[in-house]
Amino acid sequence: MSRIRIGVDVGGTFTKSVAIDMNTGRIVGKVTVPTSHFSDEGVSTGIVESLIKLINKESINESNIELISHSTTQAVNALLEGDTAKVGIIGMGVSLEKNDIVKRTNLGNIKLGPNKYLKSCYKFLDTSKFLDSQEITQIINELKEEGARVLIVSEAYGVDDPSNELYVMQKSDLPATAGHELTGIYGLEIRTLTAAINASILPKAIGTAKYVEKAVREQKISAPITIMKGDGGLTDMNTFKTKPILTVLSGPAASVAGALLHLRILNGIFIEVGGTSTNICVIKNGKPEVKYVTIMDHPTCIKSLDVRVVGIAGGSLVRWSGKKITDVGPRSAHISGLKYSCFAEPQDLEGGQIVTFMPKEGDPIDYIGIEVGAGKRFAITTTCAANALGLIPDNDYAKGSKQSAQLALSILGQRLGMNMEDVANKILDLSTRKILQTIRNLLKEYKIKDEKFVLIGGGGGASVLVPLIADKLDAQYRIADNSEVISSIGVCTASIREEREKLIDNPSPHDISVFIQEVEKIAISKGALPESISTQSEYISEKSLLRVTVYGNMKLDVGGSDIKEIDDEEAEVLACELFGINEGVHRIFNMKDYYIFACEIHKKKLFLKSKKQPVLVLDKYGHVRVSIENAEVYSGDPKEMKFKIQTLIKERGLSKDELAPQIHIVDGKRLLDFSSLSSTTHVLKAVTEELDRTINNQVTIIIKV
Repeated sequence: MSRIRIGVDVGGTFTKSVAIDMNTGRIVGKVTVPTSHFSDEGVSTGIVESLIKLINKESINESNIELISHSTTQAVNALLEGDTAKVGIIGMGVSLEKNDIVKRTNLGNIKLGPNKYLKSCYKFLDTSKFLDSQEITQIINELKEEGARVLIVSEAYGVDDPSNELYVMQKSDLPATAGHELTGIYGLEIRTLTAAINASILPKAIGTAKYVEKAVREQKISAPITIMKGDGGLTDMNTFKTKPILTVLSGPAASVAGALLHLRILNGIFIEVGGTSTNICVIKNGKPEVKYVTIMDHPTCIKSLDVRVVGIAGGSLVRWSGKKITDVGPRSAHISGLKYSCFAEPQDLEGGQIVTFMPKEGDPIDYIGIEVGAGKRFAITTTCAANALGLIPDNDYAKGSKQSAQLALSILGQRLGMNMEDVANKILDLSTRKILQTIRNLLKEYKIKDEKFVLIGGGGGASVLVPLIADKLDAQYRIADNSEVISSIGVCTASIREEREKLIDNPSPHDISVFIQEVEKIAISKGALPESISTQSEYISEKSLLRVTVYGNMKLDVGGSDIKEIDDEEAEVLACELFGINEGVHRIFNMKDYYIFACEIHKKKLFLKSKKQPVLVLDKYGHVRVSIENAEVYSGDPKEMKFKIQTLIKERGLSKDELAPQIHIVDGKRLLDFSSLSSTTHVLKAVTEELDRTINNQVTIIIKV
């Protein structure tokens, strides 16, 4: 029996669906439809349309579908367009602190963009006395009379004791969000702002979720429906209905997830070139970089992949001054409803003239196209320029007519007094320059050395720009297989990622262990395979903040070419490739679910010699789980390893308050990361407790040097 997963990714230009047979890893089929930005149901219409079209096209039996996952631009679109609900805010706290609480929770109207605001109204509730249900109802009714369609409840120190926030929410007949639900950290103002942004898009999110769920169930499909989060993990539709802010940047996250699951990447820059924009993300030590999200210049408590979006892509339009090409983008041919010149027949362009136009009302009128009688227009894009120069391989998604592309650019060249090749090169130079600046900023920001990264191209326009960017950076590059649907592959085969934060002073090893187990259970309950679980814990002493992050593959995963387990020989070849060497790796301790490799690298600088031992942990599917540039590795029974760690710390003369060594434990099916615990005392106790409770006879300890 086939086990089919379907991934639907909503891009700025197209909505793409992919079906994958999880028994074989084979792509069963893929379809593309225009993203339905202007539908009454928003992008949901395109999601449903592409899903149904794919099922019908490939005659997929509904009973064989085990999972449907999709990304969404609903949250971002609502905020960009100012399509938000008015938020009623109830600030709560004791009366003695009222002035300070009101100052931090009465947000007023939050600017989203030019002439676009998230509107709010406000009431204060004194929690120093017994909470009266009639008073709460009266406050909610007053907020409703002021136009509130959603409610947020935010109490000072509500993360310590959320009972008052929960009580008020229960009395609300409006969709509601509490400050403690989205984060466990202090900061009343940022917590309130995050909740307000989340609440403002609740009606849109609820409508989208209901529309998609209803449409899927009408197709007699009973499979679970999940949605992509901005941090690269998946969550269920019920979470989306209450916490839509978690899906901000879910589209870019989908493409990064696809790259990580479909390819083996240790250090690289992933570049997804779509039709309207390009998403760029750093992958370091096998994992994408994550940071707190800023929405319209407003910092939030929500974490997402650090994806930089550049307004240039395969469909970007050319702009001019009448005498020279001045820019490319940010508007695209798709926004303008124009066909690329390179996808037209040569005879369709004959006799064409250059015209200027506004892609959307209010845009500059310096965008250009080719008009051929009766108002029929074609776009000149970056894809046209690349095709004109013969840069696109045969059978590539971006491959068009070289003859048509050259004709279009010759028409423009005649107006500019330039030859066709110079016009094409000018367009591509302006386009790559914008992306190059962003990449160089990321390389500097994340301290990635030039010789240590590879460019990975994804998206339908990858072959248009990525090879040119690699050439200018003098870097290696790869274009992902099925690059035009890599984001859809990522959506349906993405991993579970759950992160929780807890305020606690000087947590004991027991506190840390219990909290780790709590978060692991959440990840497993949402579909993560227990044997794929890896855990990272971090204690930030200055904030008294304990943070635990759990990663795991979806059940019945892994997609694409990685669905089969790799054998010993394949693992060794892969390790050599990732280390950047031809031979010399050795495997440490034969473990069923993980491959642990190390190698020695000798470097000579002037008269000094140095030796490093990079260490790499791969899971049984070949995914990178841990990568450390220089580490010591020890294997043995838990008692031996506990004594070994204690001895090493004593030998190094580390005091209890000094910065802890970075330690990982590979324990049978579990991979635990203690690398971010702040003090030697914390890490030693936490590691000791884990070793005491393990049921395995052999464990491996990795210590960063």
